[in-house]
Amino acid sequence: MSKLRKKILVSVLGAALLSPVMSVAVFAAAAPEQVATSNLVKQLSNIKSLTADFEQTTKLTNPNKVVQKKGLNAQHMNQTFKGTMKVERPGKFFWETKSPSKQTIVTTGKTVWIYDPDLQQAVRQTMDAQVANTPALLLSGNTNQIMQAYRVTQPDQAKAYYTLYPKNKESAFQNMTISFGTNKAPNMMVLQDALGQTTTVRFSNVQVNPSIPASVFNFTPPKGTDIIDQ
Repeated sequence: MSKLRKKILVSVLGAALLSPVMSVAVFAAAAPEQVATSNLVKQLSNIKSLTADFEQTTKLTNPNKVVQKKGLNAQHMNQTFKGTMKVERPGKFFWETKSPSKQTIVTTGKTVWIYDPDLQQAVRQTMDAQVANTPALLLSGNTNQIMQAYRVTQPDQAKAYYTLYPKNKESAFQNMTISFGTNKAPNMMVLQDALGQTTTVRFSNVQVNPSIPASVFNFTPPKGTDIIDQ
């Protein structure tokens, strides 16, 4: 696995256990799956475009076990990443990590670019079914595609948060919870994977339906960049 690939797994595809705040609500009245799906579709349908700052923290629930089993560096995994996100439905997604290291992920819905300026490398992928079955699809994808990709639950009908389970068994995560604030925009995402990692992404300075220049989603690798096709 290349250095670039390792950084991608840490900064973007980390997984999560539900946070305590969300877990408590499991004991409240849960919405039937059909109702939960309908409610989530309504939430997402109001979002045509979205910009936000994010803070992403990944933690290990059992560091010793995970490191021993997978040879991972627990200190490296327990980091907080900060950056900005821009989304335009359907299919356009811009995710830029600014600290502690830089990394940019851009897609127009057909091609995904993952650029690491420190390594002067860019991975180019086709947006096939496997790549599309990621958390980014929830914010930028077509609602019909989303419902085909996930089983949706709503632990508490009185609160606007949902836990989704990928139907694709090869998905990068086991489940994902997304919550919406009073402005009907997402304010937090929490993900879980088989390694026992907890990734919490908190959004701030959220703007719903802003005008985003088309150039944001058109990525051209800088001269001298090593391009890797996958």
